[in-house]
Amino acid sequence: MAVHGHSHRSSSFHPSVRRDRTGSGAAVAAAVTTGAGRAYALASLRLLTGFVFLWAFLDKTFGFRYATGQGKGWIDGGSPTKGFLGSVAVGPMEPVFHSWAGHAWADWLFMLGLLGIGVAVTAGVALRPAAVAGTALLALMWIAEWPPAMHLSDGSPSMSTNPFVDFHVVYAAALVVLAAAGAGATWGLGPLWARLPFVRDHSWLR
Repeated sequence: MAVHGHSHRSSSFHPSVRRDRTGSGAAVAAAVTTGAGRAYALASLRLLTGFVFLWAFLDKTFGFRYATGQGKGWIDGGSPTKGFLGSVAVGPMEPVFHSWAGHAWADWLFMLGLLGIGVAVTAGVALRPAAVAGTALLALMWIAEWPPAMHLSDGSPSMSTNPFVDFHVVYAAALVVLAAAGAGATWGLGPLWARLPFVRDHSWLR
């Protein structure tokens, strides 16, 4: 009788555990579709996108031996634009980019753009200006790589993986989505930024 009673209690216990787990899963799924869930998802996207720009700035400035070799950083006298723009080998603006490569004004504009966009997006402030500036910067980089081309100027394969949509387009779309959604309120300084007098008077700065 004791064994039977124990079995009866066990059989009545496990279904309730399964029901609780099912209920918890449904609650999590429901939370994702709520306003809070969307806010957290957009905040995560914002932080990841902002870090893309911040890391590019830091690596090119200090030469962390990833994309920029040690001793070749901007702080060491290297040029953040000379290597990239000087190696452009395809597209309608190839000679223009070559003429820009390595100039101080190009280096400063590029690096300040990376820093400004990275800080703004990570902090959740000025997302609209950041989206405009970021889209312009990414569009220039897309033109420099010119994904539609099947061959480079010397006739070698371009190795383009997609003639239209590459990571520059995806990052630009992410910036636009974040700005349109006002994604700076969650895990960001968006509310504080929006309360500043000059931001209240000029909504395009949000």
